[in-house]
Amino acid sequence: MPRMRITRAAAAIAAITATALILSACTKVEEAPEEAAPTFPEKDIRLIIQANPGGGSDLSSRALATELESILGVSVIPENMPGAAGALAMEYVGSQDPDGYVIGFGPVEIAMLNTTQGANVLPENYDLLGQIMLAPGVITVGANSGIDSLEALVAQAKAGAVTVANSGAGSIWEAATLGLGQATKATFTPVAYDGGATAVSAAASGETVAAVSGLGEALAQGEAVRILAVMHDERHPNAKDVPTVKEEIGTDVLFGGWGGIYSAKGLPDDVKAVLESAIEEAVASDGYQDFQASAGNLVVYRDSAQFTTFVNEQFGVFKDLLG
Repeated sequence: MPRMRITRAAAAIAAITATALILSACTKVEEAPEEAAPTFPEKDIRLIIQANPGGGSDLSSRALATELESILGVSVIPENMPGAAGALAMEYVGSQDPDGYVIGFGPVEIAMLNTTQGANVLPENYDLLGQIMLAPGVITVGANSGIDSLEALVAQAKAGAVTVANSGAGSIWEAATLGLGQATKATFTPVAYDGGATAVSAAASGETVAAVSGLGEALAQGEAVRILAVMHDERHPNAKDVPTVKEEIGTDVLFGGWGGIYSAKGLPDDVKAVLESAIEEAVASDGYQDFQASAGNLVVYRDSAQFTTFVNEQFGVFKDLLG
């Protein structure tokens, strides 16, 4: 009898064990779900503008931000940070984490300020995401100046120094004035004013002989000024009767107030790709195109690689011209 009881107990244990193994094999073990990789952007983006509200940089930035919001699905918040001719904003953006949530509007001065002011603003400090606009320079004189062509202005500058108003010391329009003098071997003396509109007004009143500015600032003076030439490789669609510098004197002199979008150096590839694509789409939008046409600017787009090459080339040009 004891042997029989032990045998039956062993059999019962074996049966229970087998049943447990079968149930274990038939039960599906649920694994913890993998966390989805974060997608960019997940929060608002700050767009740092190096100028005061209401100017060309500010308005172009805000027009782009409106389009970027609908493309990216988050708020793109313009934030003005003027100071030190733009260096304050550019150095600030360069110091941020390269996560794509702080970007900036980079005007032509991003290629100039290291030379003109010794600022820590170098193309190599940034990821340059795309060019978004160009405001070609124009050469203007007062309507009553008696000067009716760029050729006549150059001849006067070869006979004696000619004063040319610009938007400020170290500005693109000061550089354009020096570039015109270098190309023509004439003496153009830059005179700094507080902004392009004030500079053109000085030429209109005869305070200076001429001015170099953007087209919009010249057109705003109406019949008080005569626009002699545009510093671009083709005529401006908003002023088709104004010749290019090359058409007037046979030499290309190309200067403009271009701008683009940039960030701190080192964006992750996927974040950079999202931003670059969104900028391209925004620039192509009807709303942005209409804004720039009304502002007298040209819509010029360069992707990240092209813009990087262009800015580095411009840096070299300004270093040679202004250094």
